[in-house]
Amino acid sequence: MSKIINEKKFKIDVPDGKKKERIDVFLANSIENATRSRIQKLIKANCVIVNGKVIKANYLICPKDKVEVTIPTSPRPDVNEAEDIPLNIIYEDEYLLVVNKAAGMVAHPSLGNYTGTLVNALLHHTKKLSALNEPSRPGIVHRIDKDTSGLLLIAKDEWTHAKLAKQFYDHSIEREYWAVCWGLFKNKKGEVVGNIARSTKDRKIFTVSETEGKHAHTFYELIEEFEFASLIKLKLKTGRTHQIRVHMSHFKHPIFGDPTYGGRVIVYGSSLPKIKARVDNLLEIMKRQALHAKTLGFIHPHTKEKIYLDSELPDDFKMFLKKLRTNN
Repeated sequence: MSKIINEKKFKIDVPDGKKKERIDVFLANSIENATRSRIQKLIKANCVIVNGKVIKANYLICPKDKVEVTIPTSPRPDVNEAEDIPLNIIYEDEYLLVVNKAAGMVAHPSLGNYTGTLVNALLHHTKKLSALNEPSRPGIVHRIDKDTSGLLLIAKDEWTHAKLAKQFYDHSIEREYWAVCWGLFKNKKGEVVGNIARSTKDRKIFTVSETEGKHAHTFYELIEEFEFASLIKLKLKTGRTHQIRVHMSHFKHPIFGDPTYGGRVIVYGSSLPKIKARVDNLLEIMKRQALHAKTLGFIHPHTKEKIYLDSELPDDFKMFLKKLRTNN
């Protein structure tokens, strides 16, 4: 039996004042859960139209351009499917588990990503997942961005889920992230405080606002300095969407490689050809934001034991640091 294919259509008017940008980058940042590689495939399939004409992936969007995107999609399944996807499980017992999520993996099924998610992998791994959330997010206590790697806490039953969620609400969960940010920090330790709100120009992204949004508080500490970047560790007092990425960008130290918040352009250092070639090489290694949720600490709801877990940096992050240290 042939598979029925549906279509999802997007119409985007490029706003006045928008700087020129490659169409594939612009659309990857404008359409939820879209990746640059998928957008490029759509462009090759003539599924992206600008001002009534097909374009190439290197087309530079301009203010007032009218963009139309057609995305073929499979029908949303009635239930989430279990898929045999490898998981890096750091800790597990009968009540919960902690997974070291790979960069690029979406936490749960959503538009355009009904398969290949962490939830699909969890359903294959265990029959026990909390149903406290909506059906598309069984067991998910908290989330990290698709292209951020690191530790995620999963609940196997509703009571455990509620108790863990309360720890997140009370900000008693201990979380430490490692990131490489552009530039050298004036102070070895510090904090960034500022409300985080949705951008009025692009509802997919967030910004620091003096009058709107939710209070957000981030602590940072320097680990290691490089020529034009720094390895830092960060702790969250609050847990807002994109908090670290938004705060560090606002602080003029965007996370290296971050395509949304200014991390894929030269922020500090010379623009001479030699430096640019080095940066381009580093960006080729770190194709995402250089951000990893490294540690996780919480009180086990059943045993009352303090659980503290650490994780290895993923291979791309380790290779990226190695290249930074060689300085060539």
